[in-house]
Amino acid sequence: MDTSNLHPLGTPANAWWVNAQVADISRPEQPPRLVTLNTQTKQLRFDLNKTACLVIDMQNDFCHPNGWLASIGVDVAPARQAIQPLQTLLPALRTAQVPVVWVNWGNRPDLLNISAGLRHVYNPSGVGVGLGDPLPANNAPVLTKGSWAAAVVDELGLQPEDVWVDKYRMSGFWDTPLDSILRNLGKTTLLFAGVNIDQCVMATLQDANFLGYDCILISDCSATTSPDYCTQATLYNVNQCFGFVADSPAVAAALESDSG
Repeated sequence: MDTSNLHPLGTPANAWWVNAQVADISRPEQPPRLVTLNTQTKQLRFDLNKTACLVIDMQNDFCHPNGWLASIGVDVAPARQAIQPLQTLLPALRTAQVPVVWVNWGNRPDLLNISAGLRHVYNPSGVGVGLGDPLPANNAPVLTKGSWAAAVVDELGLQPEDVWVDKYRMSGFWDTPLDSILRNLGKTTLLFAGVNIDQCVMATLQDANFLGYDCILISDCSATTSPDYCTQATLYNVNQCFGFVADSPAVAAALESDSG
């Protein structure tokens, strides 16, 4: 087989190498970068080359004083508690070449893929400020793709190498390309952060577990406006059924141990 002058098609972890006569579909493995992480239940060893971090819903509608939750009377201060730990951890993840994947609620403006039942959850009276409606403070449409409402909070700026995925329900996997993107990137271990830990973070983590991903919840980089017992139940269920729980200092220590 003539393997000269082959050209890559696809991501480094999932590429074919081709020319006019040859298609090499062997997908050679990347050398592993193994690190050790201390979690609440076990010491883990995993490969940074197969790891990505999903940051869920750290957006203005959920975390900003002028966002949607605040406009309907929710105290967003608890949700903002995840910002400072993420400000520290995200640069370390990028330095370690672990992709940061922003999974934000960003609906179509016409809401054609959103059911009446789902819209009811966020506007039970039908006359309140619900999905797609203008915010009182700045008229940004609630949770709408491309709007200020759906943007990541200013304190957590996106970087050019980051990945963005719009979601339309609590789970980031339902009706989105997230699974295809992660598989093309060759990622099997997922770190989870964001808000709300007991709702969108948990729903996305559960679906990841069901799809066969290895799941690690970063406890201090996740937050919620729900009562504390919701957080405690989430941590219990992740440890018991869906994966592992660690804090950001432990993750940072694992990243620092990378010798690859």
